[in-house]
Parts: sequence; C-alpha cells; structure tokens
Amino acid sequence: MDVAKNLTEIEANIKRACEKSNRSFEEIMIIGVTKYVTIERAEETIDAGIENLGENRNEGFLEKYEKIGNRANWHFIGTLQSRKVKDIINKVDYLHSLDRVSLAKEINKRAEKPVKCFVQVNVSGEESKHGLAKEAVISFVEEIKKFPNIQVVGLMTMAPHIDDKHEIRKVFRQLAELRDEVRTKNYSHAPCEYLSMGMSNDYSIAIEEGATHIRIGSKLVGK
Repeated sequence: MDVAKNLTEIEANIKRACEKSNRSFEEIMIIGVTKYVTIERAEETIDAGIENLGENRNEGFLEKYEKIGNRANWHFIGTLQSRKVKDIINKVDYLHSLDRVSLAKEINKRAEKPVKCFVQVNVSGEESKHGLAKEAVISFVEEIKKFPNIQVVGLMTMAPHIDDKHEIRKVFRQLAELRDEVRTKNYSHAPCEYLSMGMSNDYSIAIEEGATHIRIGSKLVGK
C-alpha cells in the first residue's frame, strides 16, 4: 500500500470531476479516513501531503491524536455519544455528525471555543444510517442557535452503498439543494457553506454535485 501513489490517482480523479463540473481543484478538501489503519499509516498519510484526518471512534481518535497531535487537522466523522463529548471536543477541528439537540447542548457546555459542525442528514432515509430527515434540518438549525459554541459550517450525508449512480447522484444533489436553502436564511450561527459528502466509491459523483469535503478511506490508506 503506497499512500502517495494512491493520492496521485485520487487527485487526478478529482481534477477530472472538477473539470466536468466547472469547479476548481482548490475547492475540494480531502479527508484521509484513518479509522481502520495504524498510527504509522496515518503518519504516512500526512507525509504524503494530506493535512486532514478523519476518525469515527473516540478511542481510535485519542490514540492517534496523542501521537500525531497538531500535525493534522482532525475531523470526527462518526456518531458521537454525548457522554464522550468532553474527551474529544476540544481536540477536533470539525465534527461531521451533529444530529440532535442533546449533542449540541453537551458540545456547547464542554467546548472552549465555537466548534465547526456539519449537520448530518439521512437523505436516503435508510434505517441503518444516522442523521436528520431532510424535512427536519431547517427547524433543527434554528433550534440550535441558542448554543453559542455551535457553528454550522455545512451539511453531511452518506449515499447508499449501491451501484446505481443515478440514485447516488440524486442523494448528493438533494443535500446540495438543502444546503442552499439553509444559506438563504442567512443565519449568523449557520453560514452552511460546505458539503461533506463522497467516499472512496463515489467521491467523483459527489464533487460533480458540489462536495467540498470528501472522506476517503480505503482508496487512500487501505483497509
């Protein structure tokens, strides 16, 4: 597994997707998802030029953070239990899984400064996925404005793991439309500029539909 070689291939795919959708390569942030790999592989990922790492479990995140620290920007991309907030919230740069008021309340209580959060949306409606229903997002964003330590920088979703590219594209397009709707509200606590969507199997489609943050695991760092 050669992370640098993988990154070269991924960047070429990103450039193609950007050209296809009349976007700039600089608009895309690659998050190297290191949740299934060793600290050494995570360090190799940084050495290859990736500045942003994603973890989805408290224990795995804290292990890597202890060794790597501020050499990376940290994205917590998994479901965060309220009781675990105190352990990680002042170490992460972005949270990609804000999906309930109780979590926002705990983050607001524990954070030393405003936390950049993506609201997680279950666009596909799959029972196996976390996140808010599309219809609940606007009211949720309005409700959490009472928490000064929450800054909603964007929306996040995961597409179904299927071969139907039309269905995948539809999920990403719906999230982009929802993001645009939130932005028209001009909430001071929710600029909602970004879209965290697209993983190893579908990031090119996500970019074509407006993704700004793509979360790449196996295609970058292996399994």
